[in-house]
Amino acid sequence: MAKKVTPLMKQYNAIKAKHPDALLLFRVGDFYETFGEDAVRAAKILNITLTARNNGGDRTELAGFPHHSLNTYLPKLVKADCRVAICDQLEDPKQTKKIVKRGVTELVTPGVALNDDILQSKSNNFLAALHFNSRNKDSLGIAFLDVSTGEFLTSEGNVEYIDKLLQNFNPSEILFSKQKRKQFSEAFGDQYHTFHLEDWVFQIDYASETLNKHFNTKNLKGFGVDHLESGIIAAASALHYLDETQHNKLQHITKIARIAEEEHVWMDRFTIRNLELYHANQQHAVTLLDVIDKTISPMGGRMLKRWMALPLKNTDAINRRHEVVSYLLDNKKTLTRIQGYLKKMGDLERLISKVATGKINPREVIQLKNSLEAIIPVKAEALQAKNESMQVLGEQLNECELLRKKIKETLVEEAPVNILKGHAIAEGFSKELDELRNIANGGKEYLDDMLQREAERTGITSLKIASNNVFGYYIEVRNTHKDKVPEAWIRKQTLVSAERYITEELKEYEAKILGAEEKITVLEQELFAKLVEWMLQFIGSVQQNAALISELDCLCSFAAHAATHNYTRPLLDDSCDLDIKEGRHPVIEQQLPPDSPYIANDVFLDRENQQIVMITGPNMSGKSAILRQTALIVLLAQMGSFVPAKGVRMGCVDKIFTRVGASDNISMGESTFMVEMNETASILNNISERSLVLLDEIGRGTSTYDGISIAWAISEYLHEHPSRAKTLFATHYHELNEMTETFDRVKNYNVSVKELKDNVLFLRKLVPGGSHHSFGIHVAKMAGMPQAVIKRSNKILKRLERSHSSEELTEEMKQLSKDEMQLSFFKLDDPLLEELREEILDIDIDTLTPVEALMKLNEIKRMLQRNASVKMKK
Repeated sequence: MAKKVTPLMKQYNAIKAKHPDALLLFRVGDFYETFGEDAVRAAKILNITLTARNNGGDRTELAGFPHHSLNTYLPKLVKADCRVAICDQLEDPKQTKKIVKRGVTELVTPGVALNDDILQSKSNNFLAALHFNSRNKDSLGIAFLDVSTGEFLTSEGNVEYIDKLLQNFNPSEILFSKQKRKQFSEAFGDQYHTFHLEDWVFQIDYASETLNKHFNTKNLKGFGVDHLESGIIAAASALHYLDETQHNKLQHITKIARIAEEEHVWMDRFTIRNLELYHANQQHAVTLLDVIDKTISPMGGRMLKRWMALPLKNTDAINRRHEVVSYLLDNKKTLTRIQGYLKKMGDLERLISKVATGKINPREVIQLKNSLEAIIPVKAEALQAKNESMQVLGEQLNECELLRKKIKETLVEEAPVNILKGHAIAEGFSKELDELRNIANGGKEYLDDMLQREAERTGITSLKIASNNVFGYYIEVRNTHKDKVPEAWIRKQTLVSAERYITEELKEYEAKILGAEEKITVLEQELFAKLVEWMLQFIGSVQQNAALISELDCLCSFAAHAATHNYTRPLLDDSCDLDIKEGRHPVIEQQLPPDSPYIANDVFLDRENQQIVMITGPNMSGKSAILRQTALIVLLAQMGSFVPAKGVRMGCVDKIFTRVGASDNISMGESTFMVEMNETASILNNISERSLVLLDEIGRGTSTYDGISIAWAISEYLHEHPSRAKTLFATHYHELNEMTETFDRVKNYNVSVKELKDNVLFLRKLVPGGSHHSFGIHVAKMAGMPQAVIKRSNKILKRLERSHSSEELTEEMKQLSKDEMQLSFFKLDDPLLEELREEILDIDIDTLTPVEALMKLNEIKRMLQRNASVKMKK
């Protein structure tokens, strides 16, 4: 016999079947309920009571919370990576005798959220969509969409480029075709929150139609993305997902922009991670963003993060930012005033997005108005500035006078958060509303008049008019005056010492008052809804203001930070030089105690004389800090910031590469050394004339001789490569100091130390010349290593130094380099050319491991050497 299911659970099961992958919040009366597995999960995440009910004989788990607590519990579910379907009652339960009609009104996911308690004020909440192009594996399409701000970006590139963008934009959720799960996992790992769409969504015809329909355009040429087929498909799939999650009010998504790879400095994901720009590698570590972010507005904070992820390459654009920072530094009173106005502003981007999505409340509309009012003095300051970029910014700011005036006329200044609480619409805005309010508020005066009149008519001086929830308004007469009660009065309740009556006049007035209060609630909602709809026409103006204020906020942040920490303006020219005078690490210097000044260092690199600087020195001496600070100074300069140095002259860098620090990837089956080789290979395969390469301790993950060989070969490759990329190479292999004898653009420097009796003092100063001592045992001693271990280490070191001469090794390396150069003087025999050709063409690069590649390279090298020796004998 089939078990009977209640009508409510039938309805629940039907709605849940449409959203099987979402946690369904099912509105029942004044509660949101969850059932079954959803209830178990919700109870655990929200720490609420899990109960059960009998559903046709079956035990069904149940957990719920009051509907007015949705904004408290919803963020907790979304932050726990839940997709949450909110199922509301679509009709008034009083108006139907059947089961209440219900439906999902919104689907909130980690990447699609508008709730302030879910969002982080200074971070975007990006939804990413990814399209794998089946015709061209090196052209993946990607789109980033923040529904809370209206930002919509797209781009195309290979796996490495897309991986970098994912790390930069850090999306909360990534969409792709369910058929590409394995492909995505292999390319980008499993650390992201993902959702899979049907394959038919990722078609160019559907994509073009979706985007043109949304933007009301015939084509996408006006946005400069029409040539990005894969990018268009990715972007359209993001819009499709918003529609699927019941987010249909998207008028704030007014444009789509291309992430122009050619306009920004390239940093691979290893570099972004190694430099700890906005994500720390260790818990509680301080990032560059933590240190330099002095922005005041949430939108300024989000833009600063974007500038850090995408530094500029255009010298003119960078200089315009530097000029504004310089002006603000020279005019500190102006800087202080502007920052004071910024403090009065709310999040313009997210406020106007709430207008578009219909999620804004009366208090937020007032906040929007106040934020726009704070723009007026900012505009005046910018227009008065003796700086062209500031004046242009001032001209572009829109005072939105009509919008501010309308809001001021419509709403009271102390508007409530919830329109249902009433008293949101200003007095004098609506004649009808004012009349209804007079009726509702004038009731006491009317009742007092009635009471006085009836007391005089009946002679009952102790009459009292009151009300309760059961009978409404009533007249109370004490028992001593019962005989004076008129016959027209109707008795409603008998008390011990009194009787309660109603009259026709009292009943009519009660209906009038109650009717007025209901009409007031409905009318206030209508008037507010009309205001929000009217405000839609100002979306573009407010978004433009938000972008300009964000930019100004970032530049004010740069100026404030430069003033506090003694930063200077970098001078950019057309050369490929990098000349840093007394540079400092922007993060480390702020972590030092006040009585411990940071030791500043000079760094000079060019492509003609000092292309590669080989830095040797003991462990803990500060080699890695010098490498990182060089990259961070360049990065800050090209963001538009001043820099922590006495002076910097530089040509724009187009790529920053770092291989700093060891990092195992055991979960992917890769050792420290494999990770190191992968990262270094990526650098060597992508260097350019304007690249900055920073290598730290390359080769330390393998045996000493292997390590020295690899480090030497990498340095040699960089020196001989046509790009002549500027390189800092920190190493503990002192044998590499000998490279200066063979390679004229390699220069030796060391981080100096002062040897004491049984100890060593780190001076952290970079000076010319190589170092021939690592002081590793001294460092072990400082770390508290047992004395017996220290003594034994010194004995073993002396024995090894006697038996393994480093001079012999470096002589072999130098001779090897000369032999390799001699090979180029010999013309290859045709048979050998053919043999080499076949050997190379037979290589399957896609499946070749790094070790196999080295072996294959060694085999080809031996073939060349045999040919060379034959030629020399002849």
